[in-house]
Amino acid sequence: MESYINIDKNMIVNKTIGDVDVVWRDVREEPFELHGFSEPDERYNFRRVPDEVASATSPGVAALSRESAGGRVRFSTNSPYIAIRVKFRVVGRSPHLTLISSSGFDIYIDGEYGSRYVKEFRMPYDMVNTYEQIVNLEGEFMRSYTINFPVHAVVDTLEIGLKPDAALSKTAYPYRDIKPVIFYGSSIVHGTAATRPGNIYPAMISRMLNVDFRNVGFSGQAKGEEAMARWLASLPMSVFVCDYDHNAPTVEHLERTHHRFYEIIREKNPDTPYIMVTKPDVWTMITEQEVNLCRRDVIMESYLKARAAGDKNVYFIDGLSFNVMPHQYEMSVDACHPNDAGFIRMADSIGTIIRYALEKQFEKA
Repeated sequence: MESYINIDKNMIVNKTIGDVDVVWRDVREEPFELHGFSEPDERYNFRRVPDEVASATSPGVAALSRESAGGRVRFSTNSPYIAIRVKFRVVGRSPHLTLISSSGFDIYIDGEYGSRYVKEFRMPYDMVNTYEQIVNLEGEFMRSYTINFPVHAVVDTLEIGLKPDAALSKTAYPYRDIKPVIFYGSSIVHGTAATRPGNIYPAMISRMLNVDFRNVGFSGQAKGEEAMARWLASLPMSVFVCDYDHNAPTVEHLERTHHRFYEIIREKNPDTPYIMVTKPDVWTMITEQEVNLCRRDVIMESYLKARAAGDKNVYFIDGLSFNVMPHQYEMSVDACHPNDAGFIRMADSIGTIIRYALEKQFEKA
């Protein structure tokens, strides 16, 4: 590793911000605005699902619900630099993950023309549960920022450091005044294998449409449980995306749970657009193609059953359409989990339907 660092200065990762003068502020305090999290409890500050719900669902969901995937902090400042100081309880490590994805943050400038990626905050490879880092910006102009939290880490504390005399306020570019989009599903929703947090597909869609969202993805653990469905049904939502095909252990399990999951959400959200998505890797998971097509049929039948019952606000997205020629085999890291290119294709397809569904809602209003 040292040889790489000596050769390429771009691979150097600073472990501290040095002697730069900053004032540290806790992101849980105003005027910072947190998105994508449930209320903190005594042990976990940035959890996505309340402990009582997660524990009632499964031990796996109880653990993964503490990871900060899809979490964001938003604010405006004229500081010429932004630093972070973070402490972790857990950092996930896997061959599928970059260190930036598992423990890094990335920062976007929000404005009239959408959001512009600026830089990432990287955890040094030899650090374990804490680091600090700084990003230098272009001059001292008042700008609005979104910082995305790590995909596979349990964040204990996050502080943002700004120039001592810098202004700080709420974002000048808030999300559209609608309820959040809810994404429920597997490791693909969770964001596994994106190179950095802003490249998970729910975050891409959020930037495309300027909408708030909740990432309720659980790697390997989203199995359509009723306890989870009942909690999700209680959340404010503008659109619900159901994408847990991958985690249903069998076709029979999918048959038992998929339409029932839809019914539970529908009971409390009769008019909310509901999008059913099938897995994207039928072509690349060569040994499972036949069973994956059967799973696709189950979800199609669930969709058609809802339509036959008179639901005109339910949508079906065929995962077969995501990874198409000529690059259908280059869209994943392992024939299963999408890479950034795969997530872009998912974001484009799912985002198109979300936009269409929202436009229909506005027409009725």
